[in-house]
Amino acid sequence: MPVRRSVLASLALILGVGMGLAAGGAVTGAGAAFAAESKDPTHASGLPIPRFVTVRVGEVNLRSGPNGSYPIEWVFKRKDMPVEIIQEFDTWRRIRDWEGAEGWVHQSALSGRRGILIVGQTRAIFESPRGDSAVVARAEPGVVGSLKKCRDEWCEVEVKGYRGWMKRTDFWGTYPGEKIE
Repeated sequence: MPVRRSVLASLALILGVGMGLAAGGAVTGAGAAFAAESKDPTHASGLPIPRFVTVRVGEVNLRSGPNGSYPIEWVFKRKDMPVEIIQEFDTWRRIRDWEGAEGWVHQSALSGRRGILIVGQTRAIFESPRGDSAVVARAEPGVVGSLKKCRDEWCEVEVKGYRGWMKRTDFWGTYPGEKIE
Protein backbone atom coordinates (compact mmCIF):
# COMPACT_ATOMS: atom_id res chain seq x y z
CA MET A 1 0.00 0.00 0.00
CA PRO A 2 2.78 2.57 0.74
CA VAL A 3 4.20 2.08 -2.76
CA ARG A 4 0.84 2.80 -4.30
CA ARG A 5 0.42 5.98 -2.26
CA SER A 6 3.84 7.27 -3.31
CA VAL A 7 3.06 6.49 -6.95
CA LEU A 8 -0.28 8.29 -6.65
CA ALA A 9 1.39 11.23 -4.90
CA SER A 10 4.01 11.43 -7.67
CA LEU A 11 1.33 11.31 -10.33
CA ALA A 12 -0.62 14.03 -8.58
CA LEU A 13 2.51 16.16 -8.34
CA ILE A 14 3.37 15.64 -12.02
CA LEU A 15 -0.21 16.29 -13.11
CA GLY A 16 -0.36 19.37 -10.94
CA VAL A 17 2.86 20.74 -12.41
CA GLY A 18 1.68 19.91 -15.92
CA MET A 19 -1.72 21.51 -15.41
CA GLY A 20 -0.15 24.61 -13.89
CA LEU A 21 2.15 24.98 -16.88
CA ALA A 22 -0.64 24.22 -19.36
CA ALA A 23 -2.74 26.91 -17.74
CA GLY A 24 0.10 29.38 -18.20
CA GLY A 25 0.86 29.49 -14.48
CA ALA A 26 4.26 29.52 -12.84
CA VAL A 27 5.61 26.44 -11.12
CA THR A 28 5.82 27.04 -7.39
CA GLY A 29 6.32 25.05 -4.20
CA ALA A 30 6.96 21.32 -4.56
CA GLY A 31 6.50 21.53 -8.32
CA ALA A 32 9.30 24.10 -8.58
CA ALA A 33 11.59 21.87 -6.50
CA PHE A 34 10.81 18.92 -8.77
CA ALA A 35 11.48 20.98 -11.90
CA ALA A 36 14.75 22.33 -10.47
CA GLU A 37 16.01 18.79 -9.80
CA SER A 38 15.64 17.86 -13.49
CA LYS A 39 18.99 18.51 -15.16
CA ASP A 40 19.33 19.71 -18.70
CA PRO A 41 21.43 16.94 -20.34
CA THR A 42 22.85 19.44 -22.84
CA HIS A 43 24.47 21.41 -20.00
CA ALA A 44 24.96 18.63 -17.46
CA SER A 45 28.01 20.04 -15.64
CA GLY A 46 26.62 23.52 -15.12
CA LEU A 47 30.07 24.90 -16.06
CA PRO A 48 30.61 27.48 -18.81
CA ILE A 49 30.65 26.34 -22.42
CA PRO A 50 33.03 26.68 -24.18
CA ARG A 51 35.88 26.06 -21.71
CA PHE A 52 39.37 24.61 -21.76
CA VAL A 53 40.35 21.37 -20.01
CA THR A 54 43.10 18.77 -20.51
CA VAL A 55 43.13 15.15 -21.60
CA ARG A 56 43.45 12.98 -18.46
CA VAL A 57 44.73 9.77 -20.08
CA GLY A 58 47.28 8.80 -22.72
CA GLU A 59 44.78 7.56 -25.30
CA VAL A 60 41.26 8.90 -25.88
CA ASN A 61 38.76 7.81 -28.52
CA LEU A 62 36.85 10.68 -30.12
CA ARG A 63 33.46 9.46 -31.28
CA SER A 64 30.99 10.88 -33.78
CA GLY A 65 28.26 11.11 -31.12
CA PRO A 66 27.70 11.20 -27.35
CA ASN A 67 27.61 7.46 -26.65
CA GLY A 68 30.02 4.52 -26.67
CA SER A 69 28.16 2.94 -29.57
CA TYR A 70 29.05 5.75 -32.01
CA PRO A 71 32.02 5.09 -34.31
CA ILE A 72 35.51 6.30 -33.36
CA GLU A 73 36.64 9.13 -35.65
CA TRP A 74 39.92 10.17 -34.00
CA VAL A 75 42.27 8.91 -31.30
CA PHE A 76 44.14 11.46 -29.17
CA LYS A 77 47.38 10.06 -27.75
CA ARG A 78 48.71 12.97 -25.68
CA LYS A 79 48.07 13.09 -21.97
CA ASP A 80 47.70 16.66 -20.56
CA MET A 81 46.98 18.13 -24.01
CA PRO A 82 44.60 21.09 -23.78
CA VAL A 83 41.25 20.73 -25.52
CA GLU A 84 38.18 22.91 -25.64
CA ILE A 85 34.78 21.62 -24.52
CA ILE A 86 32.26 23.02 -26.99
CA GLN A 87 29.17 20.97 -26.13
CA GLU A 88 27.85 18.62 -23.43
CA PHE A 89 25.35 15.83 -23.35
CA ASP A 90 24.88 13.97 -20.08
CA THR A 91 28.34 12.51 -19.24
CA TRP A 92 29.75 13.11 -22.74
CA ARG A 93 31.73 16.16 -23.88
CA ARG A 94 32.26 17.34 -27.43
CA ILE A 95 35.82 18.62 -27.61
CA ARG A 96 37.96 20.45 -30.15
CA ASP A 97 41.74 20.43 -30.43
CA TRP A 98 44.00 23.27 -31.58
CA GLU A 99 43.71 22.17 -35.21
CA GLY A 100 39.90 22.07 -35.14
CA ALA A 101 39.42 18.29 -34.92
CA GLU A 102 36.20 17.57 -32.99
CA GLY A 103 34.60 14.56 -31.37
CA TRP A 104 32.76 13.24 -28.32
CA VAL A 105 34.57 11.77 -25.30
CA HIS A 106 33.39 10.57 -21.92
CA GLN A 107 33.93 13.11 -19.14
CA SER A 108 36.16 10.64 -17.26
CA ALA A 109 38.81 11.05 -20.00
CA LEU A 110 39.13 14.78 -19.22
CA SER A 111 40.62 16.77 -16.35
CA GLY A 112 39.65 20.24 -15.17
CA ARG A 113 43.33 21.20 -15.00
CA ARG A 114 44.42 23.84 -17.47
CA GLY A 115 47.16 23.22 -20.00
CA ILE A 116 48.96 24.90 -22.87
CA LEU A 117 50.21 23.80 -26.27
CA ILE A 118 53.06 25.77 -27.84
CA VAL A 119 52.10 26.87 -31.36
CA GLY A 120 53.81 28.61 -34.26
CA GLN A 121 57.53 28.71 -33.64
CA THR A 122 59.97 28.25 -30.76
CA ARG A 123 58.77 30.45 -27.89
CA ALA A 124 60.57 32.04 -24.96
CA ILE A 125 59.52 31.46 -21.35
CA PHE A 126 60.41 34.56 -19.33
CA GLU A 127 61.37 34.93 -15.68
CA SER A 128 58.71 37.62 -15.10
CA PRO A 129 55.73 38.96 -17.09
CA ARG A 130 57.84 41.38 -19.16
CA GLY A 131 59.41 40.89 -22.56
CA ASP A 132 62.69 42.39 -21.33
CA SER A 133 63.10 39.93 -18.42
CA ALA A 134 65.52 36.99 -18.50
CA VAL A 135 64.62 33.97 -20.63
CA VAL A 136 64.24 30.87 -18.43
CA ALA A 137 63.75 28.39 -21.29
CA ARG A 138 62.61 28.02 -24.87
CA ALA A 139 59.76 25.74 -25.91
CA GLU A 140 59.34 24.13 -29.33
CA PRO A 141 56.00 23.98 -31.18
CA GLY A 142 53.90 21.02 -30.03
CA VAL A 143 55.26 21.00 -26.48
CA VAL A 144 52.58 20.64 -23.80
CA GLY A 145 52.73 22.38 -20.41
CA SER A 146 50.53 23.44 -17.53
CA LEU A 147 48.83 26.79 -17.09
CA LYS A 148 49.10 28.34 -13.62
CA LYS A 149 47.54 31.81 -13.94
CA CYS A 150 47.01 34.68 -16.38
CA ARG A 151 47.09 38.44 -16.02
CA ASP A 152 46.25 40.59 -19.02
CA GLU A 153 48.35 39.27 -21.92
CA TRP A 154 50.81 37.29 -19.74
CA CYS A 155 50.36 33.82 -18.28
CA GLU A 156 52.43 31.87 -15.79
CA VAL A 157 53.22 28.42 -17.17
CA GLU A 158 55.25 25.32 -16.39
CA VAL A 159 56.86 23.42 -19.24
CA LYS A 160 59.10 20.39 -18.68
CA GLY A 161 60.06 21.56 -15.18
CA TYR A 162 60.67 25.18 -16.19
CA ARG A 163 58.33 27.73 -14.66
CA GLY A 164 57.95 31.24 -16.07
CA TRP A 165 55.78 33.61 -18.06
CA MET A 166 54.61 33.60 -21.67
CA LYS A 167 52.43 35.87 -23.74
CA ARG A 168 49.06 34.23 -24.19
CA THR A 169 49.37 34.61 -27.98
CA ASP A 170 52.39 32.23 -27.93
CA PHE A 171 50.35 29.15 -26.99
CA TRP A 172 46.91 27.60 -27.34
CA GLY A 173 44.74 27.03 -24.28
CA THR A 174 43.19 30.33 -23.14
CA TYR A 175 40.66 32.83 -24.38
CA PRO A 176 41.63 36.47 -25.04
CA GLY A 177 41.25 38.47 -21.82
CA GLU A 178 40.40 35.37 -19.73
CA LYS A 179 41.50 35.76 -16.12
CA ILE A 180 42.92 32.63 -14.52
CA GLU A 181 43.90 32.52 -10.85
